[in-house]
Amino acid sequence: MTPTANIRSAKVRQIFNRFDANGDGGLNRDEMAALVVALNPRVKFSDEQVSSILDEVFRTYADSIVFPAGLTFPGLLRTYDDGAGDVDRDFDALSLTLPHSPSTSSNSAASLSAGDESFFPTKGVLTFAFTVPILDELGILLKRLRSNQIQKSDSQNKNFDSFSEAEIELDWDESSSNYAVFVKDLAALRRRAGHAGPEEAFDAHMAIGHSLYEHHLFYEALCSFRLAVEVFPTDLRPHFRAGSALYSLGRRAEAKVEFLLALEASTAGNNQWADLLPQIHVNLGIALEGEGLVLNACDHYREAAILSPNHFRALKLLGSALFGAGELSAAEKALQEAVFLRPDYADAHCDLGSVLHAMGEDERAVQEFQKAIDLKPGHVDALYNLGGLFMDAGRFVRASEMYARVLVACPHNWRAQLNKAVALLGAGEAKKAKKALKEALKLTQRTEVYHAISHLKVMEGRRKKKGGKAGELNKEGEFLVVEPSRFKSVGRKTTHREDLTNALQIRVFQRLTRLDRCDIEELKKTMNETDVPLSYSGGGGPVKSIRKAGLETILLKLLPFLRAETFQGSVKAINEKILSVLDSSGSGRVDLGMFFAAIAPICLGSTNRRKRIAFDSLLWRQTDGGNGELVRRIDAVAYMKLLKAVYIPHHGIGESTETQRESEFDPSMISFGEFLEMFDDPKSGFGMLRALVKLETGDRIRRSQHTCSVCRYSIMGSRFMEARQQFNLCSYCYSEGKVPSAFRQDEYRFKEYGSEAEAMKDKCACFSLNSKGNKCDR
Repeated sequence: MTPTANIRSAKVRQIFNRFDANGDGGLNRDEMAALVVALNPRVKFSDEQVSSILDEVFRTYADSIVFPAGLTFPGLLRTYDDGAGDVDRDFDALSLTLPHSPSTSSNSAASLSAGDESFFPTKGVLTFAFTVPILDELGILLKRLRSNQIQKSDSQNKNFDSFSEAEIELDWDESSSNYAVFVKDLAALRRRAGHAGPEEAFDAHMAIGHSLYEHHLFYEALCSFRLAVEVFPTDLRPHFRAGSALYSLGRRAEAKVEFLLALEASTAGNNQWADLLPQIHVNLGIALEGEGLVLNACDHYREAAILSPNHFRALKLLGSALFGAGELSAAEKALQEAVFLRPDYADAHCDLGSVLHAMGEDERAVQEFQKAIDLKPGHVDALYNLGGLFMDAGRFVRASEMYARVLVACPHNWRAQLNKAVALLGAGEAKKAKKALKEALKLTQRTEVYHAISHLKVMEGRRKKKGGKAGELNKEGEFLVVEPSRFKSVGRKTTHREDLTNALQIRVFQRLTRLDRCDIEELKKTMNETDVPLSYSGGGGPVKSIRKAGLETILLKLLPFLRAETFQGSVKAINEKILSVLDSSGSGRVDLGMFFAAIAPICLGSTNRRKRIAFDSLLWRQTDGGNGELVRRIDAVAYMKLLKAVYIPHHGIGESTETQRESEFDPSMISFGEFLEMFDDPKSGFGMLRALVKLETGDRIRRSQHTCSVCRYSIMGSRFMEARQQFNLCSYCYSEGKVPSAFRQDEYRFKEYGSEAEAMKDKCACFSLNSKGNKCDR
């Protein structure tokens, strides 16, 4: 804990001790009433008003109440953390002093109250007596509205007063006549508040907004907070509350704007509400994550943790967001700190387990998942993720048990149902697996479930023909893995096995990031419209670099058609594969021109345009204005090396090393034509682009009449036929060197067919040659 946080906690402890008259470690209603009156000396409270305030406090902080003692010290500290009052002001008003501590200002941040990723308004002690009767009338209106709603929904015939607010589901029918009457009466209360002086009006609008928010009347709460903004536009509190209300309404972009306005207001020089800053950063981070901007969210979670080192929720959110961005080491560190500060934080243990599993530390991961389940039995995410870990470890029986427990809690979780089927199949329970697949198909009509059922039927048929039991894997080995040197290509158009392997990996990355749907012309337009100031790296030269969070915003412009969750996955993949190479030093900044050039070859567009935009990206990044249509050779060489490092990380440079080493010190410039020669070079360039384009073209071509002789899936895209034995392989099995064990031979010669028209044309040509007595080498 920082010194300022220690001082803050000590001050709250002094306040607590002052009013804990019986010394039982809690503030009962009488003691809390004395505290409220003492902290508001200008206000003359009635007994009913004090009772109303205490009801709200004891209801809001029920988890910090110990009976019969009352509100505990941590509970009182939470009220200040939530902005219920100014610690320094209250401390001075009570004429308290700290022993053995220097005088210091209290701009320190405090930990926010625990809670999952939901928003919560901050409670405040009323400043003006003018507000109290308004809140009393609002309470009557809310009670009347709720009573009418309960009667309308034919709930149990009980007196409304016998229900606590926590026992009643707040789901308002805004189309009812009763709701219209409530809105009319509420407008009258607002007008009455608006007729008071500025400070009284502000206090009343904020209090009305708080009450409405707590009753889940988010739109009406938003209206009240905006009225408060009109009174004091530079006060951060109404902006913050309005942002929370907007987020609860699902209006995340507007919520983000309000939180940013709250941060802007905090810089106006008024530090009275500085304790709210961590909470503002946290909520802004959640709003940004809602838009898919996970790297931007990390910045704000990190800022909240810096302002409040004991803010375990900010650390948990930071760790989860870093995990979502692929930053595993940093995520582990943040989550470890979160569970250290709050050992009973089940969600943090669950996310830490996921991070450890991704890092390959499965034993520790199982322990964390189990801790989450022990703390919160039926923790769906922990059970689901633990099932995935068991699946990866080949423990299929245990995996199916975990997914079964998920389905008990969430019967409509089709992913759990599908994974349960896969686990059962791995455990040799084919009949149960088929039943689970059918259940998954009932829950969703996604094509992957349908194809899984079809493939299961094919595999079952094969096992029966071989005499095996249903659900058992064939022990004899149905395929061989052949060395690359034994694979030969027939014809110049047949893709080499190594190139296809690389192209398939890049294609997976394309699909994951959806960059194959990003038009190359849109990339060019975005690049030209982006103005990036020059920065100086350790190398000394000026570079058009940008922070990762800024790059994430540019990516959102390039991929506006993606949903937030999908965009997060795209950012994670790009961060792991490209940004990790561009930012090998860990500075958090990347060369934007090189990034544009790196993704140009995998965007949507013709091959020539992709190469041209890659060249233009190198032109754009030149800080000296460039030399017309020429780029520096050293930049082109660095670009080729970047492509290898990103897309073919295990590729050996080999004999071209010396040539590239000489090029690094070559001050010459090259034209686009020379750049193309470098790009198309099969050894030092990006020659597999042709194979990648083939995969893109053939991905949606499904041939029901041809199946792969190894995996038995219907062949999609290119078909590779062995010339002598006439068996077919899909792109994946061909790239992995798999051939049916029944066809053993020293050498395999394959010809690639991109379409059935090509195959038919080749067949006719062979027939013509055979009729003339010539041999056809297919």
